[in-house]
Amino acid sequence: MQISGAQTDIDAHWMRQALAAAHEARQRHEVPVGTCVVVGDTLLSVAGNQTCADRDPTAHAEILALREAARRIDNYRLTDAVVYSTIEPCAMCAGALIQARVRRLVFGTRDERAGAVDSHFRICDTDFLNHRIEVSSGILEVECRALIQEFFRARRKARMKYEL
Repeated sequence: MQISGAQTDIDAHWMRQALAAAHEARQRHEVPVGTCVVVGDTLLSVAGNQTCADRDPTAHAEILALREAARRIDNYRLTDAVVYSTIEPCAMCAGALIQARVRRLVFGTRDERAGAVDSHFRICDTDFLNHRIEVSSGILEVECRALIQEFFRARRKARMKYEL
């Protein structure tokens, strides 16, 4: 998808908000994923992963951000919303984006293992569902990928240290 320079600047601005939430999640020892939900120029919500802290397998950044945005507008349908996520959403989160009728998804980097938007399944634009989402990717990709890779690299290193 071709994106104008102005749109790219706007996308980068909001992706920085998502990245800040991802960094905060990392400080809490969560997988560093951040998401924000925007309508027009209004930030409705921003969240980082909280699966460990909440002991909740559904507490992904995307789910938490969608929940808060829906509360703020008092409607589960987020038809004018743009969701910014540092990493390609998983199947659960992509399904939630469809259920919320999100207009557009912007993500930073692909998730070759569990991504369900471009890498696998193509949930956001499949003909089998009743809603399709406009998808843009690669916004601040280097920063988003580096954060997630660094986290898992450190985790593997710590695990190897304990195995010795």
